[in-house]
Amino acid sequence: MRASGTFTVAEFTPAEVAGAVVETAVPVGVATMRKQYEGEVAGWSATLFTAAYDQATATSTYVAMESFEGSLHGAAGSFNFAHSATTLREGRESEFFVIVPGSGTGALAGIRGAGGLAIDADGTHRIWFEYEVRERKVSDSNP
Repeated sequence: MRASGTFTVAEFTPAEVAGAVVETAVPVGVATMRKQYEGEVAGWSATLFTAAYDQATATSTYVAMESFEGSLHGAAGSFNFAHSATTLREGRESEFFVIVPGSGTGALAGIRGAGGLAIDADGTHRIWFEYEVRERKVSDSNP
């Protein structure tokens, strides 16, 4: 199945990087985020976000792990997904997006799949999931 929606960043909180820091030409930052989703993807997420961002060229590479709670096509539950990309003034490249297997709860238990993100010229953030929800097998030892 495919579920799509839009999202807004409701909260973005930079965090200190603990431990040793290596100085590079592009600084690395860490933040937590909270996002709100609308559409076939409805709910919210808590995100751990890491990026190396060059303000002068608006170029970055980021890695994010999100914990989503809400619904896909009305099926309610929660799950984790990870994504990364290199963002340029002109768009995105080298994208990666995966739903973490085994992370689903509720009606989304057994969810697996992938997805993607896009940002429209007007700044609208879009998300989609290509997914399936597999039934969990009950082992013989559990009645």
